[in-house]
Amino acid sequence: MQHDAEQHAHAGHAMPDHEGHAGHADHTGHADHTGHADHTDHADHTGHGGHAEMFRRYFWWDLMLAVPVIAFSTTVEGWFGYDLPLSGWIPPILGTVIFVWGGRPFLTMAWRDEITARSPGMMTLISLAITVAFCASLATTFGVADLDFWWELAALIVVMLLGHWQEMKAVGQAQGALQALAQLLPDDAERVVGELTERVPVSDLAEGDTVIVRPGGRVPADGRIVSGEAAVDESMVTGESEPVRRGEGARVVAGTVATDGSLRIEVTAVGEATALAGIQRMVSQAQESRSGTRRLADRAAAWLFYVALAAALLTFVVHLVMGDPGGGLVSAISVLVVACPHALGLAIPLVVAISTSTAARQGILIKDAGALESMRLIDAVLFDKTGTLTQGAPRVTGMTVIDGWDEARLLAVAAAAESESEHPVGRAVMAAADEADVRVPRASQVSTLPGRGVTATVDGDRVAVGGPALLEELGVFEPQAVAVPTAEWRQAGASVLYVVVGQAVVGAFTTADPIRDESRATVDALHRGGVSVALITGDSRAVAESVAGELGIEEVFAEVLPEDKDQAVGDLQAKGHRVAMVGDGVNDAPALARADVGVAIGAGTDVAMEAAGLVLASSDPRGVLGAIALSRATYRKMRQNLAWATGYNVVAIPVAAGVLAPIGVTMPPAIAAVAMSLSTIIVAANAQLLRRVSLAPEDVAR
Repeated sequence: MQHDAEQHAHAGHAMPDHEGHAGHADHTGHADHTGHADHTDHADHTGHGGHAEMFRRYFWWDLMLAVPVIAFSTTVEGWFGYDLPLSGWIPPILGTVIFVWGGRPFLTMAWRDEITARSPGMMTLISLAITVAFCASLATTFGVADLDFWWELAALIVVMLLGHWQEMKAVGQAQGALQALAQLLPDDAERVVGELTERVPVSDLAEGDTVIVRPGGRVPADGRIVSGEAAVDESMVTGESEPVRRGEGARVVAGTVATDGSLRIEVTAVGEATALAGIQRMVSQAQESRSGTRRLADRAAAWLFYVALAAALLTFVVHLVMGDPGGGLVSAISVLVVACPHALGLAIPLVVAISTSTAARQGILIKDAGALESMRLIDAVLFDKTGTLTQGAPRVTGMTVIDGWDEARLLAVAAAAESESEHPVGRAVMAAADEADVRVPRASQVSTLPGRGVTATVDGDRVAVGGPALLEELGVFEPQAVAVPTAEWRQAGASVLYVVVGQAVVGAFTTADPIRDESRATVDALHRGGVSVALITGDSRAVAESVAGELGIEEVFAEVLPEDKDQAVGDLQAKGHRVAMVGDGVNDAPALARADVGVAIGAGTDVAMEAAGLVLASSDPRGVLGAIALSRATYRKMRQNLAWATGYNVVAIPVAAGVLAPIGVTMPPAIAAVAMSLSTIIVAANAQLLRRVSLAPEDVAR
């Protein structure tokens, strides 16, 4: 786990810095989070979270203006049998204010984002409807026509503002993950200056600074612990619920919490270079990306504009031929309003926004919405062995000694010789000595023999530690007490490390890369779901078969050169499989790129993460199960929302056009606005149900 946090920062380094809508409350780039955004902001409804406050303000003001317009309307007066003074002027004056002021967001966005871009859509339909109603009412006020729509216009705009307010709230909540990630950082930090400390804004920190994080405090920047130890809550970055012990030399990432101890941290990355910034970029990129289903919805929404416009014109012409131009205009306006493709345009982007933000909070980072959508179709998962199914670091798993020696003495001598080693096997020996609480003597004259081992003087004896090549070089042989167990280890594909004191082999270790506890649950759950599992490694076939046998993996690619890993993916694809490749190394990048979905483990490299479509923030392979579960849930919501949005328009447009008028069923513009808004809110509410999907490893592995 120590390496997980260290590597998270890599997740975004090689990625473009997307200043996309998903990351800003004000999508013109202004930091106006109060809602005083320029009304001409984009009509892309994946980025309207910052508009909720604007539409809320417009709604309440326009509602207050609409009440007298409706009360003073001659039509309403006729319904209730009263006659107020100034009825001829209050509705036109206040109705004009409502149109110019309350209709401004719709009119401006229609012109700037749709008409000038030659891509008419929902804002164009709304603008056309309220403009027709306004012009007809204005002409009536000046005696040019007899089509008084002031109260309908006021009610229409008020209802539209209410619907947009609720829609923007839903979108804003979906995209709140980015703001929530940003809020993980503290406002300031305690920086060490000489013998003193000072409080400084986090933005003032630089690489090389030393900061103090006290119990319960958040880490202000990525860094390395130079002193202290604490249980660090990394759940907001990795999705893992249990705090992880971090001590001197360990890496920590910005936004994590030191729960029970003080840490002195040397800053290694700030600002856009931090892990948190990389995660934000991934979430933003995913929310802006387009899956195949979203492209289909976008095309359907674009076509709906022309369908609605044609239906409105046809409705007006039919009524005109029937001698009812006023009724035709009302019905045409209703068609334009009820057909606004809000629900259709929102159906997929909102689902993607919620799924990506939900996944990010639970340690699954989605770089591309298409990869998320494809994950549900995966029927074969190819796991890289080292660091993915295994822990990626060797451990001493067995020892043997000659008569006159014991395991504690063997560990002490070997650890002393390896005390200056940076080799993973040497560190495994030192870790074993530490776990056994063995006192390690001081070594001198330490020398490394590349590819063979190390030599050192320990307590006056010349000690050598290494593999079979070391024995050949020293010209010594294994005694029978050592040769029997080492032969069994080698037959099982394990590594052997000999300890030579003077000119005699006194014992040996076997080391292995332990299988992660979570790997068995992952493989079993994939099998239960009908997904086949394969393992790929550059290690010997004996080692690969041993790991595969323990985990129940049916297909093994062993002794594979780095440049040939992608060929293994191609072989599985040639058999008709849709393949997900899971890996963490530079040599996995070509395979990750070739796979139908590439999944990079969070402790991996920049190159692996750049080639992948999904990134697991932790090294828990059960994250693959979470990604599949999320993909299936996301696709279900996409289909449900598309079915609702399409079915709604199939029914609503004919009703608004007056098809059911002969039996007394009509849809005035205000009711059309209510129907359209309700349809949008239903789609938004259905998408919100994705938040209930648990991606917790213990849940998805059941």
